[in-house]
This record gives sequence, structure tokens and C-alpha cells, in this order.
Amino acid sequence: MSNFNLAAFSDAVAGIAEKAAPLTASFTAQHGRTATAFHWGDGFYVAAEEAVEPDERQQLALAAGETVSAELVGRDPSTGIALLKPASDDAKAPVLEQAGPVRPGSVIVAAGRDGASPLATLGTVGEVGPAWRSLRGGTIDRRINLAVAAGGRFEGGPVLDAKGGLVGMLLFGPRRRALVIPYETIARTVATLKSKGHVSRGYLGAGLHPIHHGHMQGAIVVSLDEEGPAKAAGIVLGDIVTGWNGEPVRGPRELIRRLGPDSAGAAVTLGVLRGGEARDVAVIIGEKPLS
Repeated sequence: MSNFNLAAFSDAVAGIAEKAAPLTASFTAQHGRTATAFHWGDGFYVAAEEAVEPDERQQLALAAGETVSAELVGRDPSTGIALLKPASDDAKAPVLEQAGPVRPGSVIVAAGRDGASPLATLGTVGEVGPAWRSLRGGTIDRRINLAVAAGGRFEGGPVLDAKGGLVGMLLFGPRRRALVIPYETIARTVATLKSKGHVSRGYLGAGLHPIHHGHMQGAIVVSLDEEGPAKAAGIVLGDIVTGWNGEPVRGPRELIRRLGPDSAGAAVTLGVLRGGEARDVAVIIGEKPLS
């Protein structure tokens, strides 16, 4: 530790934040708070989907000091990503290169913006794990949780490694735990949003409620879309869904997680209890309506 140069380390961290600052923008998020977006490429900005108002136009405060109208190109609740396109020509703005692999203990810098003020905070990677599914069924390519003090203004901002590479976008999970939507997930989602404006999600067409009775757990059907896949497959009110392709389903949340983008159009066998009798029901998963 005797050779550690605190001033040099401080300058290096500030330099990483300074590199990211021109790419960041801020906007008024839901409930009147401020959140961050950042330039992804070709004039498009990414932001946290849950922070973006449902209106088709947003007001982005860019790093250059101007506030411009931005079109909401598309949003994907399953990965937490929204794509914005400012009216100004920002296609030549700089972009961040993808970071290399990170590991627990890796130093990170989270960047953000609040109007004219660039924001930055220092932290570390707390956990790295394999791909996982969000509560809304989206596939997130890597689990990256952060140990960082970052307020709501940082939501949607870029997370950078010690070399200034882009690890991904900062979001907040349950209990306001800071996590990263990794670069590769953003890249895949942005490509789909550019072409379609949304990411398809699986649709069962059934209202579900958790049920626990003794050792039995599942999701009881409390409502049905008359034109939905569940009704067409013969599911009826009161059926208890307990399995998906032979794997147990212990409640609605587990079922919803399986209804991700890759499930639309899939042939699935649901394990169902009807009047105490177990049966299998073949269902073709539909595509969730946009409205």
C-alpha cells in the first residue's frame, strides 16, 4: 500500500467520469423525479423503461446544454430498457466501447446527469452470475449486482469499468438494490426496438392468483380472455396451474417469468389440477397485445 498514489487514483476515476459526461442526458421521470439516459449510438439514447413517462415525446437535457424533444422509439418492460431519439442530430456523438469481463470486487464508476450537472459515483461489483430472467420474463445475459451509493438520478445511466468501458446500464431492483443490465442485453433489445418498437412477450390470456394448500402450490385461474390461448386450449376458471413442460410452477410469478419474448408461439404443456384431478393441457402461447 505504500506505493499507492491516492491523487493519481482520484484523477483516474474523475477522468472516467469526464469521458462519460458528454454522452449523458437527463429527463423528468415519472413522479417528477430526474433520471439519466445515455447515447448508445447513431443518435439513439437508452434509458430505464420504468422511469420513462408513457407519452410518445420526452424532453431530454443534453450535455451540450440544450433541451430537446425526443421520440420514444420503443420500450421493453421485460429487460427494463427504453429507446429514445432526440430531434436534434446527435448521430455523431461519441459512444462507449463494451467493457471486458468484470468480477466481484472490480471497481466501477456510475455516471449520470441532472440538467447541466454531470454526476458520478464510485463503487465495486458485488456479484457476478449467469443469465437470469426478470420478474417480467426478460432474459438478462449476466447477473451483475453493484455495491455502490447511487441515488435515483443515476437510474438509466452508464456503468463503466476501470478502463472506461461500458459494463451496462444502472437499474434498481427490489429493495433499491443497484444492478446492471449488461451491454449485450442492451444491444439485443435496442436492435429489436429499432425495428419493431417493442419486444414480443408471451401471452396466456389468464388472470392468475397464488394458491397454497398443504403441499400443493400453484396459480389458480380467476379470469380468462375469451380470445386468448388458455381459453382456446380448454383451460377453465378454477383450474390450478402447477407445471410448465414438466417443471413445477409454484405461483403466478413463476409462470409470468416463463412468458418471456422467447415463449411467444411456443407449444407448451401445462400441468393442471381440475377438481383434484391432475391433467396435462397443451397450449400454444400467444403474443401479448401491445395495449
